[in-house]
Amino acid sequence: MLAIGLKPDGVTVIGVLSACSRAGLVEKGLQYFESMIKEHGIIPIPDHYICIIDLLGRAGRLEKARNFINKMACHPDVVGWATLLSSFRVLGDMEIGKLGNWEIGS
Repeated sequence: MLAIGLKPDGVTVIGVLSACSRAGLVEKGLQYFESMIKEHGIIPIPDHYICIIDLLGRAGRLEKARNFINKMACHPDVVGWATLLSSFRVLGDMEIGKLGNWEIGS
């Protein structure tokens, strides 16, 4: 896409981040997220953040996902926390999972 001079938009980036998440390409996905902001001037929306939470959670990087949530420009919604909670459940990290459950309830 970039090679032929086309610029990505926010929807394109969501597709790329989702593909990285499912393929386990964590570092590549994080690079695309940063590039989206710094190189292409795309302002992240909640869907972009959820893709990164999913990317990190699927890779078992739960603490990094939690830190990412705490540094997000917007407060995560129920979908963001539910995405992270599903990773906690699958990977058995109940302590951090309790924090996310509390966040959803508040």
